[in-house]
Amino acid sequence: MNQAAQSYWNEYWESQGKEKPTSVSAWQFGANPDQLAQLVIDGVKTATCSAFVFYERENEPLPCAGDYSIILNGRDEPVAIIQTVDVKIMPMNEVPEEFAIAEGEGDRSYRYWKEAHETFFTEALRTIGMEFSEDLLLVCERFELVDGKNREKRLE
Repeated sequence: MNQAAQSYWNEYWESQGKEKPTSVSAWQFGANPDQLAQLVIDGVKTATCSAFVFYERENEPLPCAGDYSIILNGRDEPVAIIQTVDVKIMPMNEVPEEFAIAEGEGDRSYRYWKEAHETFFTEALRTIGMEFSEDLLLVCERFELVDGKNREKRLE
């Protein structure tokens, strides 16, 4: 985690007068971090997914309900804090329409979600010598915005 994200994390919890949780990660969303972070701040994006295989390959722990994350913009600046509320692992071809809509991207249709994610995962998997398949296991995460509504200026 960079210094700006750590400072944001510390300042947020100090302003709340509560003991800060010990576990937090900082990361950017997919192909367009600024746009996707703004969707989170606006309350449109309340879910995200990633391919399970990347957690395995990178030996990364899976997200869990209760986890906190600092969302970074395209310049690695912190713009929001989210808390994971639910995680499910499922094949891509079994992701329900309601989850796809909760991702908040494009025209918010299942069709858009499927096409955009198929393109994204096809390219990402190719970089590790794998091919996309409809039953690719996804880690489907739902989250709530904890802080970020007053941080829009960071995205400009």
